[in-house]
Amino acid sequence: MIVWHFKTFEELSVQELYEIVRLRIEVFVIEQNAAYQDCDRKDYVSFHLFGTLNDEIVAYCRMIPAGVSYVEPCLGRVVTAARVRNEGYGKLMVELALEAMRNLFNTVECRISGQLYLQKFYESFGFEKVSDVYLEDNLPHIEMLRMHKVG
Repeated sequence: MIVWHFKTFEELSVQELYEIVRLRIEVFVIEQNAAYQDCDRKDYVSFHLFGTLNDEIVAYCRMIPAGVSYVEPCLGRVVTAARVRNEGYGKLMVELALEAMRNLFNTVECRISGQLYLQKFYESFGFEKVSDVYLEDNLPHIEMLRMHKVG
């Protein structure tokens, strides 16, 4: 069974940080063949949500306060390991992250830069497309904004 962890940057152990970065590189750099600067210093001010199975990090995202990436709070680096995809962990993680953001930042507003192929996934959480398609790290992305809580 997956176990969820929620931590500030300072609360992350060295091993947790290493495994988080390893997972992000495994998926975003190697699997998706996108060379980009993963360590962008936003992790310092972010809140980190990650799921472990048998003590291995298999799902991760970060919640960035307003004014860092966008005017609104931001959800980013949403990732699951290939071996656990289609098991519902990504959906559960986003639900947990949005609820945590509501409590942390006292708002349901959230902006993301999401990969285009995930548009319907994010729409299921109340995000709406607010930009044209653009390339980020040579992958098609769109900006999406969540203004109202779904359900």
